[in-house]
Amino acid sequence: MNFKKLVVVLMSALTLFGTFESVVTPDVASAKTSKVYKSNLSKANQKAKAWIAYRESRGSYKVRNGQYIGRYQLSAAYLHGDWSKTNQEKTADRYVKNRYGSWVNAKRHWLSHGWY
Repeated sequence: MNFKKLVVVLMSALTLFGTFESVVTPDVASAKTSKVYKSNLSKANQKAKAWIAYRESRGSYKVRNGQYIGRYQLSAAYLHGDWSKTNQEKTADRYVKNRYGSWVNAKRHWLSHGWY
C-alpha cells in the first residue's frame, strides 16, 4: 500500500471513529445518569407516590402525553431533556416536596382535583 492510500485509509478511519464517538456519547451520558435513586420516604408517602404513579401512567416511565413525560407525567420542561428513571424520580420528589410538602398531600389534591 502506498503512502497516499495509507493516509486516506487512516483519515477515513479517524473520521469514522469521530462520527461513532458522537453517536455513542449521548447513550454513555444517559447511562451515567441512570444510577439507582433511593428516596427516604415514609411508608405512607411511598404508597401515595406509587398510587399517583399508577393513576398518571400505570407506572410506566415511557408514557408521553403531549408535553407530559413518564411515570409521574411531569412537564418536559422540569426534566430538562433527561428522561431517565433516576431523573424522573428525583424531579417528581422535588416537585411534590416544593408544591405539596409530601406525597400524601399530593394524593389528597389528586383525589379532589383529578391531577397533582
